[in-house]
Amino acid sequence: MATPDLLWQVTRNDAAKTPEERAEILADPGFGRFFTDHMVDICWSEKGGWHRPRVQPYGPISLDPAAAVLHYAQEIFEGLKAYRHADGSIHTFRPHANAARLRRSAKRLALPELPEEYFLDSIKQLVAVDGDWVPTAPETSLYLRPFMFAKEAFLGVRPAAKVNYYLIASPAGAYFTGGVTPVSIWLSTDYARAGKGGTGAAKTGGNYASSLVAQAEAYEHGCAQVLFLDGDGVYLEELGGMNVVLVTRDGRLITPDSDSILEGITLDSILQLGRDRGLRTEQRKVTLQEWIDGVASGEIVEAFACGTAAVVTPIAELKGEDESIIMPAPAGERVAMSLRQELTDIQYGRIPDRHGWLTRLDS
Repeated sequence: MATPDLLWQVTRNDAAKTPEERAEILADPGFGRFFTDHMVDICWSEKGGWHRPRVQPYGPISLDPAAAVLHYAQEIFEGLKAYRHADGSIHTFRPHANAARLRRSAKRLALPELPEEYFLDSIKQLVAVDGDWVPTAPETSLYLRPFMFAKEAFLGVRPAAKVNYYLIASPAGAYFTGGVTPVSIWLSTDYARAGKGGTGAAKTGGNYASSLVAQAEAYEHGCAQVLFLDGDGVYLEELGGMNVVLVTRDGRLITPDSDSILEGITLDSILQLGRDRGLRTEQRKVTLQEWIDGVASGEIVEAFACGTAAVVTPIAELKGEDESIIMPAPAGERVAMSLRQELTDIQYGRIPDRHGWLTRLDS
């Protein structure tokens, strides 16, 4: 069935930042602290489908106190970036994969599936008015946050009949201002991120909410992130917001596989670049004991985390109440950092995009 074209209404923000104000923000944007002048809003209803697409001034969203999302957590989101290339053009990285993952998340949360064309069009429409917010400094980007939630006002456990899709954008500075440094990870043994048959494979806020208490525990132990195991405490799952990869001395990239792990687009890209180099990749169940034994025997020589925000982060140590793993020094100076460099070079247009991963947004 053909997807009808959206007729966009664009309302400019009369209170938009001046070029001087914007330049001051872009000089030190941090992450998730500032937002562009506009946002996207598309409505959905059971009777009318997707309709009334708008680019409008960034601002508060009005919600009825009985809005279903506030009571039953029917919401999903995505995360991707827009990059400024040396010639001034603006590109994003593998947006088709984000669109597909959003649809999978929507299906799991009983939300309407946004057509891929609408997803891509929403990004282009926002960049058309807020393209000046894409930074030019090295390792900076415009972080794009599409999200969707149940807006219908009712009390009752059923899928909502009214939903809204939004897109906001936030300039992002270099994730590691002093260079990429290997980090310590806390091993959570008291908490699980998701369970079998649950929502772990969907990008929904509840998964992140359930990780926060363990993340706070990680901070208390001087760690930057938390690693979750499966419900039985045997198999590796993922970090609070990143996937984990082990590197062996014979050139294998091993990453956990489970139906409760969110499929990582950065992870998939890293594994593809590894295969391009002749490295073998394995996505399978991985026990904590395999990691422990592999480091002890010298079989596992590196470990790293990967995700949209930080791209690749070497792991120096896994700390736990009963088990700890110290990675061989120098941590992360071989495969992990080389793959990170190659991936970011593609994203910023510094080397050819041989896989067709980039989509230009300002053409």
